[in-house]
Amino acid sequence: MGVIRDRHGTFCARKTVPEKPKGLQAAVARVLENGKAAQKHLKKSLGTKDAREANIRAKPVLAEFDRIIAKAQALIAENSAPVVARTNLNDTEIARMSEYVYSKALAWDERIRFGGRDEMERLEAEQNLREEGVPREPWAIPYEDWPRRGIPLQVLRESHDELIDTQRAMRAAAAVGDTSAVQEQIDDALQAFGIRLQENSAAYTKLATACLSAYLRALDAIGKRDEGITVVTPQVPHVDRSELAESDTLRQALDGWKRHRPRPTRTVSEFTRSVEMFVQLNGNLPVVAIRKKHALNYRKALQDVPKLRKGALLLAPLPVQAEWGREHPDEPKITAATINKQLGAVQSVCVWANDNGLVSDDAQWTDPFSKMRLPEDRSERTSFDIAELQMLFDTSVFTDHDYPLGGREEASFWLPLLALFSGARQAELGGLTVANVRVDAATGIQLLYFVTERARGKRVKTDSSERVVPLHPEIIRLGFLTYVASRRSADGNKAWLFPLLAPDRGSAGVPAWSKWFGRYLRAAGVTDQAKVFHSFRHTVKDALRRGEADHEVREALIGHANDSSVSGGYGASSMLSRFGAKRLAAAIKRISYPGLDLAKVRPFVASDRKKR
Repeated sequence: MGVIRDRHGTFCARKTVPEKPKGLQAAVARVLENGKAAQKHLKKSLGTKDAREANIRAKPVLAEFDRIIAKAQALIAENSAPVVARTNLNDTEIARMSEYVYSKALAWDERIRFGGRDEMERLEAEQNLREEGVPREPWAIPYEDWPRRGIPLQVLRESHDELIDTQRAMRAAAAVGDTSAVQEQIDDALQAFGIRLQENSAAYTKLATACLSAYLRALDAIGKRDEGITVVTPQVPHVDRSELAESDTLRQALDGWKRHRPRPTRTVSEFTRSVEMFVQLNGNLPVVAIRKKHALNYRKALQDVPKLRKGALLLAPLPVQAEWGREHPDEPKITAATINKQLGAVQSVCVWANDNGLVSDDAQWTDPFSKMRLPEDRSERTSFDIAELQMLFDTSVFTDHDYPLGGREEASFWLPLLALFSGARQAELGGLTVANVRVDAATGIQLLYFVTERARGKRVKTDSSERVVPLHPEIIRLGFLTYVASRRSADGNKAWLFPLLAPDRGSAGVPAWSKWFGRYLRAAGVTDQAKVFHSFRHTVKDALRRGEADHEVREALIGHANDSSVSGGYGASSMLSRFGAKRLAAAIKRISYPGLDLAKVRPFVASDRKKR
């Protein structure tokens, strides 16, 4: 480390990049954005042959080297989470990476061949220091003696002799299948496309072979240029991190979609996962470059994803999951509904990008995901029968307040009961706050408000889902108002009723609770797979019909949009204005379940909360 002279006597600042921690040299290359797989040394000309002046100029340069290494160390820390290396690549990825090798070789040759003196000096400054750690000009003629454009004839002859030697070595390597001859090109391509690939995989061998072939083609093309034959340099495809962050790529479109307006945490998580899986398969393409074939590839891969994934497979990228699914054809796969949800997420981001200017107005872009969704099986969800409800509410969660960890404390008790007497969805119940439980001033009737609060990430499913539902007398008898008061006392009027299910908990909230409830329901003896939490909603609809509740009121309480009635589109306040709290409460009281005995359900008391 320090100040050294180059072959012309000009002083340079130089610092060796440590080999440890592992990956530091690669991280430094990423910070410099120089396209190299690793940077072993940092070097910069000080522009003087005077030793005293060089030492003065070196101080800020060496300090900058320290900052570069510090950035690289931070980059390693940010990316220290374990990454599962892939074991396969699709044909598109291999073709793009091999084309990258070919295009980059020709691009560098073109830069040297036509750049002249100034370009060569810029190139030397960008590279800082060559791999062997010693700055040198590879030609006998110093750069200052080069022409302003092109290269000296002597340099052409020297480079052509070197080209012949390289071609001979590469062909010998290809003859014996030695792809290590292009190891640098392979590493460079993988890093440029952000892919980690297991070296012992068949896909790695296929990629290495394609890169060797591409590099040989590039050498042949450079040889033609040496003979004066024009060979056009193809555009280097999507090469590095800075390019991947351009404003028209799918990932950047996702970022714009996220910032456009507040969205539920769960929705953002699902859309991000869907986009990342698409990128894992097809690359971070510009939105305008996404074609029907990319959408078809995505759908085909999703159809091979196993429904049950454990261990490393749980974190594996989409190509790995799809490959495992193909290798295990008898394993159940994810449903058409799940596939359509993931297709729809990427489609929504692409359409948003087109509508918000990320696709040029001059581009001929059509939605590649149009008509791409799979036919879904008709929902088999149905109502609970009385025997099934009795088995559930006779369990210890309800009789002893014995709350399992997955049940998220009192949520395991209250969500099923509230759903049984309101028909509310689990996400609607999980997003309730203390302030959503109010008393009607005119009648004293206790009301439950299901409303959107965008600032807190809380939303209802549709506009018609905004509604007000009176509390059923049975819910009041079981101590729900006492529970609400305990939450208000603990965390104030803005408190979440079920904080472990709040929208800001993301997938650890309602989605995780839903999985727990499914398991608990089966353990209670309800084995019919068509019976799920949503079955409460069907059960309440049946109860309202049995009780002969007014159709319009019934639809409003459930939160159904009905274009043929004025209830469609009413919010909570409008419902109260139109129907009145008494009429709504009368309809709720009609919810009853003859034969269901809830005598064993233990009412909530304030001391229950204090014990926890």
